Amino acid sequence: MDATFSACGRDYGPGAALVIAEIGTGHGGDLAKARDLIAASAGAGADFAKFQCVIADEIVHPATGVVPLPGGDVRIYDRFKALEEDEDFYLALKEECEARGLAFLCTPFGLRSASLLKRIGSRVLKVASPELNHLPLLEEIASYGLPIIVSSGVSTLSDIERALARLRAVGPASSQGALPKGAAVSGIALLHCVTAYPAPEGDYNLRLLSALSSVFGLPVGVSDHSLDPVLVPALSIAAGGVIVEKHICLSRRDPGLDDPIALPPDAFAEMTQAVRRAQARSPSETIAELEDRYGPDKVVAVLGDGVKRLAPSEERNYLRTNRSIHATREIRAGEALSEECLALLRTEKVLKPGLAPELLPAVLGRRARRDIPSGQGLEWEDVGDIAAARSS
Repeated sequence: MDATFSACGRDYGPGAALVIAEIGTGHGGDLAKARDLIAASAGAGADFAKFQCVIADEIVHPATGVVPLPGGDVRIYDRFKALEEDEDFYLALKEECEARGLAFLCTPFGLRSASLLKRIGSRVLKVASPELNHLPLLEEIASYGLPIIVSSGVSTLSDIERALARLRAVGPASSQGALPKGAAVSGIALLHCVTAYPAPEGDYNLRLLSALSSVFGLPVGVSDHSLDPVLVPALSIAAGGVIVEKHICLSRRDPGLDDPIALPPDAFAEMTQAVRRAQARSPSETIAELEDRYGPDKVVAVLGDGVKRLAPSEERNYLRTNRSIHATREIRAGEALSEECLALLRTEKVLKPGLAPELLPAVLGRRARRDIPSGQGLEWEDVGDIAAARSS
């Protein structure tokens, strides 16, 4: 299906692929470095520069665990906390992107960061893979009437279907409204993703792209975490993709969380050129060129069989990197469960996953059946009877 994604005054589709330079938090809060990264993205031929609007409490609990860094292990929560910036910082990023001829794209991780991006005038938003089941966030950004790009790493087909149904049901996903399945131009785009860092090229199963586009009636692309600058991006275009997102850095030796798997500017430019060649050629021509460079067996492995499944490199993270219901503080037995003491958080490595986000309305207002430690994932065994309403 030749579906087209419409955003920021342009239509992206077959013959006009969208290239996204994922800067993320690689600026480290340094506005001068952020400007250098934006300039590098523009110089390397990107259309969008993408960032992450981090508010630690929207993402993980302080007891989530640690992330290994060159200076030693650091709590994941503390690492996110150090990456928080104010509204003026993101506005400056947006203005710099626009001055360089790039569209500004940013990922919110909760309602507060989504609201911030709305206030600064964002024209398009991105849903990261772990937030695919963050239903309140999906409902919030769908209500803004902006184009939305959705990543789908560590997800099943039913997970994707549920998220897209929520986005389409709540409100317009573009100025044209929430478009039905089969629409030719859409304000929603779907990115196939393998959530591993780095991701093995053989896990990408790129034949899935055309299947996803047909099933959901949407333009599709790839969010690529593999190390090679050409193989997955160019082959994704031959397989029916119209969007390529890849991390960019100034150097892989920089301290950003994603810098070790990002492309330096020269390599990112090589990727962009390969994508542009692929969009101007037939799929068979691109495949033949890649077979000459990488070998037929490698190309066949990357194309895969087109069946949607969790990739081997990300399977162990299912239900851990995405959202579930967690206690934000210690909850005593008999206490009413409320939004004050529960949140939809990523579980990550240490904590136990809780109930799925769609069950939050069913547990609010009930009493805790037993003590629930701070950070713990909420289980059905923790949920008791409905709390009696207080008398006035």
